[in-house]
Amino acid sequence: MAFEGLSEKLNATFKRLRGKGRLTENDVREAMREVRLALLEADVSYKVVKEFVATVTERAIGTDVLDSLTPAQQVVKIVNEELTNLMGGTNSKLTRANNGPTVVMMVGLQGAGKTTTTAKLAGLMRRQYSNRPLLAACDVYRPAAIEQLKVVGEQLNIPVFEQGQGDPVEIAQNALRHARDHGNDLVFLDTAGRLHVDETLMDELKRMKATVHPNEILLVVDAMTGQDAVNAAGAFDEALGIDGVILTKLDGDARGGAALSIRATTGKPIKFVGTGEKLDMIEPFHPDRMASRILGMGDVLSFIEKAEAAYDEKQAAKLEEKLRKNRFTLQDYYDQLQQLRGMGDLSQLAGMMPGNLGRQMQGATIDEKVMAHTEAIILSMTPLEREHPQILNASRKKRIAAGCGLEVVDVNRLLKQFDMMQQMVKQMSKGRMPGMGGIGGRMHGFGRKKRFN
Repeated sequence: MAFEGLSEKLNATFKRLRGKGRLTENDVREAMREVRLALLEADVSYKVVKEFVATVTERAIGTDVLDSLTPAQQVVKIVNEELTNLMGGTNSKLTRANNGPTVVMMVGLQGAGKTTTTAKLAGLMRRQYSNRPLLAACDVYRPAAIEQLKVVGEQLNIPVFEQGQGDPVEIAQNALRHARDHGNDLVFLDTAGRLHVDETLMDELKRMKATVHPNEILLVVDAMTGQDAVNAAGAFDEALGIDGVILTKLDGDARGGAALSIRATTGKPIKFVGTGEKLDMIEPFHPDRMASRILGMGDVLSFIEKAEAAYDEKQAAKLEEKLRKNRFTLQDYYDQLQQLRGMGDLSQLAGMMPGNLGRQMQGATIDEKVMAHTEAIILSMTPLEREHPQILNASRKKRIAAGCGLEVVDVNRLLKQFDMMQQMVKQMSKGRMPGMGGIGGRMHGFGRKKRFN
């Protein structure tokens, strides 16, 4: 995960500061030298690092900090505030059209994940704001680009407008006309990319911008390319005038320098980040939350938002009533697995947890194969069997195993795990809702690679 190395180094530095109690100016300057090295190793640009360290040092050696009862905590607070400012301060939203559909022009170099990111962003807008997006295939040069957009569009159930290998500008115009006629309020133009910034690419993008007048031009850059991503952002902004950046592959082994350098170098905000390969793994970029993650303070707000997105209030009320009557069934177990799956990869959630809790969760994962087997077994049961698993005799278990393509031993293993879950439910205080925390905390049958308490 991006920032992992930076986070470890910064936390080690601040741990030494806290161990000193009272701080001197030399203590602060020594810590800032270590912060400077950590940022440079994370591939943050030298100019940005120099200005950042100078600002933090100036604030941190003030008498109000050094004479305070908790000087080390005050220094961390200053670093947190300055990291937040470095990345833009606040979350930047999409610019919306006053009349007619909002047009978002997606640009970038080949390999950054632009086509997939275009579909991901359209899906996010539909989930969060109930928009009716349209994807427009304006990349007519890259082999299979149109087909790729159609595939991801179909997976997300989002319509795709395409006219084959025609003029991209004309296709964009026709897509906008189609959106107006069919009630689409968001149009995403998936434009062509190149292996490098060149005059031909920019001329075409300029022509499209002048013709369709997009409300937003978003540059998609690969976080794993480090300072190359920052250079690409500068080149596109100079030639085209971008409105924001989407940083992809932030779940990879990127050192994070691009996220910390882009705003300071180009003045353009990072608006969204891609956090994984799945089509729902994109989220708005919040500088304050990212700064907290980097400093090991967690990101509880994003965790809550993910939980709320996966949380079904009516289903929870029904489950709570069942728990009061001690009637937790296999169907309830299945429903809770679905909600847990909806929250995403546990290793990503770990980054949102503060301090030791996040480190304990780091590396934990849900084995998709085991989870699929669990779901298949439950779905192979009749409604009566899910509600009353005690009726499952040998012949029923054999039928269920055959129905899901597994063995009777797999069915018995699930029933044993479910029995353990029922015992846990019985021990819970009356009326307490286990939800995703209760079931996720035990993680029986999920094939974890690492245990945590």
